[in-house]
Amino acid sequence: MAKTNPGRFFEDYSLGQVIEHAVPRTVGAGERALYHALYPARHALYSSDEFARASGLPQSPLDDLAAFHVVFGKTVPDVSLNAVANLGYAEGRWLKPVYAGDTLRSSSEVIGLKQNSNGKTGVVYVRTRGMNQRDEVVMEYVRWVMVRKRDVDAPAPETVVPELSKVIDPADLVIPEGLDFSGYDFTQSGEAHRWGDYKVGETIDHVDGVTLEEAEHMLATRLWQNTAKVHFDATFRPDGQRLIYGGHIISLARALSFNGLANAQMIVGLNGGAHANPAFSGLTVKAWSEVLDKAETSAPGVGAIRLRLVATKGGAPFALKGDDGKYLPDVLLDLDYWALIPM
Repeated sequence: MAKTNPGRFFEDYSLGQVIEHAVPRTVGAGERALYHALYPARHALYSSDEFARASGLPQSPLDDLAAFHVVFGKTVPDVSLNAVANLGYAEGRWLKPVYAGDTLRSSSEVIGLKQNSNGKTGVVYVRTRGMNQRDEVVMEYVRWVMVRKRDVDAPAPETVVPELSKVIDPADLVIPEGLDFSGYDFTQSGEAHRWGDYKVGETIDHVDGVTLEEAEHMLATRLWQNTAKVHFDATFRPDGQRLIYGGHIISLARALSFNGLANAQMIVGLNGGAHANPAFSGLTVKAWSEVLDKAETSAPGVGAIRLRLVATKGGAPFALKGDDGKYLPDVLLDLDYWALIPM
C-alpha cells in the first residue's frame, strides 16, 4: 500500500464532498514579524498592540492576508496539488480576527464540477472555511481550480457551476466586535486620508515597487505550508522556472497599497480575484487601486470602502485589459475587496 500522497485528480472529487484538511497550525507573534519582513506591510492596526487597543481590539491581530494564507495553505495538498491554475475567488469574508495563540484549521466542501472540453482537465469549485480552536469560523471563501485528470478516459461528472455573488453586500460584512475608529490617530497611522476623502471612480498609483526574489517567495510559501510543486520544483515546469504563489503577489500588492491607502486597515470581504498572468523571480511588482464603492457601517467611526487592487510587472498604471477584453500581459493580479477605514 502506497504511503505517499500523490494528491487528488479531477475524477477524485464529487459534489458535496467535504474534505477536512491537515495539519492544524498555531500562529504566534513570529508570524506577524516574518510577514512584515517578507512584505513592506505597515498598516498600523497590524503593527501595534497599542494602536489596536485604542481601536477597541484586545491586541493587534494577525494580518488578514496572513490568516488567509494559513487557511489556504492547509487546502493545497487536497485541492490544488495537481492544479494547472488557480482560477478565481468569490464570496470571501473575514468573520473574526486571528490573534497570536490561535490554532487554525481548514475544511472545504466541493460545490461545483465542470470537465473541460479537452477531456484532460476539469474545474473544481470549493468553499473553504478556516476555524479556530473554539470551532469558530474565522474566514470563508470560494475558489475554483483547474485540476489535471489522472485518467483521460474517466467519465465526466455532471456539470454543476455554482451561482456566486459578484459583490458581497456591505450589510453582510462582519465588523470585529468592539472596533471603534472614533478616536483614530491619523498621525500614528501614517496618512490623513479618511472615508470621505475617497471618491468612487478615483484611481491611485501606489508608486513604489518591489523586485521579486526567488528565496523570498519560497520562504513565504513554506511559511504557509503550501506544498504545490510548481512553487518549489524547477523541474516541474518545462521552462524550468518556479511559479510564484499567487498569494505572495496579493500580499505584496496589498502592502504596496499602503502608500495612498494607509488607513484602509482591515480586509473584511473578498468579492473576486484573478491571477491574470504568472509571476517569476526577477520581476518588479507595482500596484494601483481604484475605488469601486463606499458604505457606512454600524461601528463607531468605521466606514467600508470597496477597492480594486491591481498588481503589474511595472507597466503603466490604470491599464487593465485590451480591446479584446483580456488582461494585458503586464497585469499580474486583479483583486476586488472590501476594507474598513475611519470615517
